[in-house]
Amino acid sequence: MSFALVAASQGETRFRCVPGEFHYNPQGTVHGGVAATLLDSCMGAAVMSTLDAESAYTTTQLSISLVRPTLADTGELFADGKVIHRGGRLVTAEGKLTDGRGPLLAHGTTCCVILPRG
Repeated sequence: MSFALVAASQGETRFRCVPGEFHYNPQGTVHGGVAATLLDSCMGAAVMSTLDAESAYTTTQLSISLVRPTLADTGELFADGKVIHRGGRLVTAEGKLTDGRGPLLAHGTTCCVILPRG
């Protein structure tokens, strides 16, 4: 899908993607699955950044809202994920998808459960 992690710190991450026509759906816009994947990735990676080596996580809930269409000429997309709450078993995070100029294209939330690794 041509996206990459470009920044990470404790509880926060950023992914970058440059959409192209190969991402288009039949309506001639970038498929909503691209936004969903970017948001799921940035939020999940933000959650992962809070875990120790003995812990893993899995997503239990994912919700996204698409608020603007994305086209190939939109340019760079940035998906920023941030942990909202880190409990003993559950972690919630939010994500925002913007273009290089800053307008919000999509946003989302996730809930993840922490599990022992292995």
